[in-house]
Amino acid sequence: MARVTVEDCVDKVENRFELVLLAGHRARMIASGSPLTIARDNDKNPVVALREIADETVHPDDLKEDLIHSLQKYVEVDEPEQDMQLLAEDSSDEDNGVAFDRMSEEELLRGLENMVPPDKQDDF
Repeated sequence: MARVTVEDCVDKVENRFELVLLAGHRARMIASGSPLTIARDNDKNPVVALREIADETVHPDDLKEDLIHSLQKYVEVDEPEQDMQLLAEDSSDEDNGVAFDRMSEEELLRGLENMVPPDKQDDF
C-alpha cells in the first residue's frame, strides 16, 4: 500500500490549511455515508479522502463549495432584477388612477388593539 502524503495533494490544493479543511470535510462525508470514488484498501476515512483528492476523483472546488454550504446558517436568496422593475411599475400605477388602501398609523394601532389572541377566541 502506497502512503498518501500532503505533498501528493499540494499540487491539487495549493494551501495546506485549505487541504486539511477539505480532506476533513470529505472524511466526515464518507463517515456519514457518502459513496467512495476509489477503493478503500483497508484505509481510514481521512486517508481515503486524501487519496481521492490526490487521484483527482473528487474536485477540490466542489468540496470547497460543499464545505461553505454546510457551514452557512443563513442563506440569502438573490431576487432577480425583474421583480424590482415590477415594484417600480406598481408604484407608478398610482398616477394612472389605481388607488390602494392607505392606513394611518393610528388606524393600524386601533385595528391591532381590537384583534383577539388565538387562545382567547371561542371554538367554532
